[in-house]
Order: sequence, then C-alpha cells, then structure tokens
Amino acid sequence: MSTASPNHGKLNWRIFGPGILLATGAVGGSHLISSTQAGAIYGWQLAVMIVLANFFKYPFFRFSTDYVYDTGESLIAGYAKKSRVYLWLYTILLLASALISVGAVALLATVILGFMLPESLSLSMTTLSFIVMSVSWLFLVMGHYKVLDRFNKWIMAALIISTILAVFIAARNPTEIATDFVAISPWNMASLGFIVALMGWMPAPLEFAAMTSMWTKEKVKTDHTTHRQGLIDFNAGYISSAILAILFLALGVFVQYGSGTEIQTQGGAYITQLMNMYTATIGDWSKYLVSFVAFMVMFGTIIACADGYGRSIAEGMRLINNNPNEASQKSIFWWTTFSALGGFILITFFKGQLGMMLQFAMISAFVLAPVYGWLNYSLVKSHKKLSTAMTVYSISGLIFLGAVALLFMAQLLGLLS
Repeated sequence: MSTASPNHGKLNWRIFGPGILLATGAVGGSHLISSTQAGAIYGWQLAVMIVLANFFKYPFFRFSTDYVYDTGESLIAGYAKKSRVYLWLYTILLLASALISVGAVALLATVILGFMLPESLSLSMTTLSFIVMSVSWLFLVMGHYKVLDRFNKWIMAALIISTILAVFIAARNPTEIATDFVAISPWNMASLGFIVALMGWMPAPLEFAAMTSMWTKEKVKTDHTTHRQGLIDFNAGYISSAILAILFLALGVFVQYGSGTEIQTQGGAYITQLMNMYTATIGDWSKYLVSFVAFMVMFGTIIACADGYGRSIAEGMRLINNNPNEASQKSIFWWTTFSALGGFILITFFKGQLGMMLQFAMISAFVLAPVYGWLNYSLVKSHKKLSTAMTVYSISGLIFLGAVALLFMAQLLGLLS
C-alpha cells in the first residue's frame, strides 16, 4: 500500500488535525461556560466582544501554523531563540496553567457525567472525576497523536451537529421573559472583569498558539501536509470555534435570558442550572441531548488540553536542557501524566477553589495575550515579509488587546472608578 501523503494541493479529510484540535481545546470554559453565561445574563449584547476577540486574535494563532511551515520548528523553539527568559517564563506559566486548566475542565466534565447518570449509582465526585481523567489519560497514552488526530475530527463533527440541533430546538421554544425582568447593560466598569474573562479564553488562551505549533509539527512529520493545507485546516478549526461561540451565546439567550432566575456564576453550579433550565423549557427528553453536547465539549477539551500541555512542556524542558533531539514519546508521556494527575489532585483537594482558579486563569490569559501576540508576530516577521494588510491587521490586534488589558489593569489597581 502506498504511504504517499495528501500533498500536491489536494484537499481531503486527512489534512485536518491541528486546527480541529485547537477548536476542541477552545470550546470548554470559554464556550460552554462564558459564552453561555454571557447570553444568559446580557442577551445578545456581548456578541460583539466575542466577534472582536476572535477577529483580533486570529493573526497570532495563525502565525503558529506559518512559523512551523516556514522554519520546521515550533513556536516554543522560536521563543528560546529570541531569549532564554521567554522560554523559562513560558514553560513556568505552562506548568501552572496545565494543572488549573485540565483540572477545571475535568471537574466540569465530572459534573455533567453526574447529571447524566441515574441517582441510584450514588458515585462521589472524586470517583467520577477519577473515571473521567483515567479514560482521558488512557486514550492519550495508548493512542498518541495519530489516534487523537483521527478521533478528534469525529468529536468536532458530533459537537457541531448536536450544538446546532440544540440551538434550533431552543430557538423554537425560548424561555418566557419575566414580567418584572430588567435588562442589564454590560457597558460599565463593573462588568469589565466578566468581559475580560470572556475574551481571555476566546477562542482559547494565546498560549494555545504554541501548542498548535506542536500539533502542526507532528502533523507535518506524520502526514507531510503542505503550508496551504495547514492553513485550510487552521482556518476550518478557528472559524468553527468562532461560530460555536456565537451558538453557545444563543443557547444562553434562548434558554435563560430574561427568565428571572438568578444565573449561577460558578462553573459547576452553572452547568447544572443550564441543563435543568433547558430540560424545563424544552422537555425531559432534551436532558440527554444537552448533556451529550456539554459532555462532548468537555471531553474534547480535556484530551486536547492534556496532550497540548504535555507536548508543550516536554518541548520547553527539552530546550531548557539544550537537548538537540526531538522531545521523546517518554517525555511527552510523563508530562501528559503530570497534567492529568495534577488536574485530578486539584479536583480532589481544591474543587471548591477551582472556579476562582479558572476565573483567574481566564483573566490572566487576556492580560498576557498582547505579550504572546507580540512574540508570535515578531517571530514570523523575522522569517518572512508580511503583507501590508497582515502587518496592519497584526498591529491593530496588538493595540486592541493591549488597550483592553491596560484598561482592566488600571481598574484593578484602583486608577479607575
């Protein structure tokens, strides 16, 4: 059998991978929680911020694909060449983010699984979280990238179809607006923290760009895709993620906005509230549809995050140790295990604080976005001449991200009322 790769400009299912992985890794906390909460609390008002976040982050995520095809290296290797300080800081931030992010999304998946299972099973949250994390870990360590690459496409396809179906059903039977309902405006300083958290992981933290470069590098090695095919894959994943963000916002609008019920802000409590309100609005049968959508979101996010963090930390450690060889599968295995096990430990001992940790992670992701954006922009610009349009686009993105981050920091420091 021929092992020829899908290159020479041909378009087929095999070329998709890293971009789809980025999308499934993105739709956890930012989409299922933040986007839906934004719709539930503010209606359609924050749709513009979701669009702006996706629009202005686009070039900096895209550069992860461009850089790999231009140089054959990951963005992390580029950070190391720019300065060892960037490499150390990025790796240290990854170590902390891996535990918080994987633990938080696994906890949300656990809550959903508990909602789906019959009460007669009476399984504790610790037991359920162990099951969720163990299945995710086994999936990754036994299948490695190739199985993740193949299976993830089906997760994304199922997620898109089921989400569209859920929104369509909710739109046909939206919740009734309470007679005493008063619309809340998000355009004030008090709502800035919520908006920054929403945009921080929209579509994903910019640290995911380096993870995407690791997946892209692996994809080139296994399937020998071309730059054009890599961009098709990236754009498909990125645009799908952006559309899903609006769909989840719509789900919050149709199911919860104006109902008069106080919206829970903690992730686990909010997931349960959303599914209960969806069931009450549409009917008991819809419990399994919305539960399936939610669980597919979180399961895809767990495996993408655990693999992405494990692969990226292994690359960071390789470069810190000045190892000229590629990160070994053994190293990736141990750092993937670190992400999964550390996330489980956080769930077990700090589950009451995971909501605050997740909020902190989302806000800090946005504050750091201009830094990652500038790094990615400067790396790509140093290797090839960018078009005038892309240069203006990138600089506009840096100005937007930097301005909002500075506004938030000014409020945080008490400089603004």
